[in-house]
Amino acid sequence: MNPFNHNYFLGYVNEVTPQYIKIHFPSSMLLGKFHFEGVNYAGGNVGNFIVIEGEEYGFLAQLTELKLSDSEKKELTEKAIEHKESDFHPIGKAELLLSFSVFNPEKVEKTVSKYPSIGAKVYSCSDEQIGKYVKEFGKKDTDSDNAYARLGKLTSNNADCSISLNSLFGRHCAVVGTTGGGKSWTVSKLIESIIYHTNNKVILIDATGEYHTLKSKSFILGIDSYFPYQKLSIPDLFYLLRPTGQSQRPILLEAIRSLKIQQIKNLDGPYIKSNTLKQTYKDIYNANVKDIENNQCNFNINLLVQQIKEECVRQGADYNKDVTKWGDFDGKTYDYQTSLISRITDLLNTDIFNGLLGFNNIPANYSSIIEEIESFLTSNDDNILRISFEDIPSSFSAKEIVANALASFLLHKARKKDFVKSPVVLVIDEAHQFLNKNIRDEFFEIQSLDAFDLIAKECRKYGLFLCLATQMPRDIPIGTFRQMGTFIVHRLINENDKQSIENAASSANKNALSFLPILGEGEALLIGVDFPMPLLIKIDKPDKPPKSETPRLIAKTE
Repeated sequence: MNPFNHNYFLGYVNEVTPQYIKIHFPSSMLLGKFHFEGVNYAGGNVGNFIVIEGEEYGFLAQLTELKLSDSEKKELTEKAIEHKESDFHPIGKAELLLSFSVFNPEKVEKTVSKYPSIGAKVYSCSDEQIGKYVKEFGKKDTDSDNAYARLGKLTSNNADCSISLNSLFGRHCAVVGTTGGGKSWTVSKLIESIIYHTNNKVILIDATGEYHTLKSKSFILGIDSYFPYQKLSIPDLFYLLRPTGQSQRPILLEAIRSLKIQQIKNLDGPYIKSNTLKQTYKDIYNANVKDIENNQCNFNINLLVQQIKEECVRQGADYNKDVTKWGDFDGKTYDYQTSLISRITDLLNTDIFNGLLGFNNIPANYSSIIEEIESFLTSNDDNILRISFEDIPSSFSAKEIVANALASFLLHKARKKDFVKSPVVLVIDEAHQFLNKNIRDEFFEIQSLDAFDLIAKECRKYGLFLCLATQMPRDIPIGTFRQMGTFIVHRLINENDKQSIENAASSANKNALSFLPILGEGEALLIGVDFPMPLLIKIDKPDKPPKSETPRLIAKTE
């Protein structure tokens, strides 16, 4: 590959600054597209790539501005344009993207302290050269079997874009953009790329059910599968029930401990405390403290209301004279629990939550999603597991809590290093519905759902990679967003959304982000830690597009 052939010549560098260079084009005739030896060259239009020749290093740059000098602007007329002998001398402005050795042009590095000199020659860059550079992004010297996938073509010159999947997902990935920008197609394309080019698995949390077109092992929570409440953590249960801190939470915790003791003893019914010896309880508790304080909901939740009543007793029998025993029923303490009891009763007697969390009488055709995940991870036949949240109601914050519980389950497996040898990609569609969520109790105390945040911060080294898709990046926690190593950004109009991308992506710059409001459908800006320069790409159509079309109005027939 010889990037400095005189047949590709465009002009000369006449100004160099840390932010940009300026180029003198001897003739406007040099700026048009052309072909040489069967290779397509885009010429020198805005957005096109150019190469600049130096003594030891060459430079890849992108044209961001073209104009004429003030004197030539006055000569710009329709007659002058049509006259073949008329010629203009445009001035170009370009952003330096990366540098490469003139002795080994395929070896690229990020431009930091190297700059071209005044008078350096400028050449058009071929599609082949750009394609080779893109393929090298993120590649390590130790990578012998790097997986590549074609995502699409560069919008500037239609050069094929084959991207290293390790560069895309190795430091987590975020796909963002407003509705209608092509975000769902990109997510489908990314999932297909993983399946076609690797042996790794994908778990997709599908918020709306639009990805049912994917060839996957699919489950719809609350319809054909459930999340067993026994796999909820105690904090997850608290998120659902929202006990108040001082009056309800201690009683609820004691009720859970008592029901766990009943479970350990294989006894039905609540644990009766009124006028019974405290030491009997303590002996059982001390002998099984590890199982009782395991932070799991392994007890009969249908007895919880009865057990809360049993916990409302005086601290001593015979009007607190005998502290070795619990006393009689305490109506005042019980009165403080009425709102909690109402929430528990409502939760247990709502059909959708019974189907979602498996409280009682689970239908025979329902599967435990935890068992299905375990089976999927050990299966050699399935590569995509789609878990749909489309039928989960918004009451009780159930959608956010169950998603957080699923994330906690995967986080626990990742911490045990279950994914180190065979990494798993966790894709979350409409991530703003699940992340940065808080639960408030009736006294407005706030509890955060942070399992996804912990996955973003901890699990890269454990082989659990996160891929977030959202139309509102401003609603994603900044701590989570800053863990994203790669961003695929579709059209963004809201200034706060653009600002959140600029804050989170170190490689994003003003020139690149200026394209965001005018990107067409399916076009995206690819930026990331492993990408020395931003890439504007037209994403290819996935083999199995999601069902994301907007219903259309129908014209009235005459």
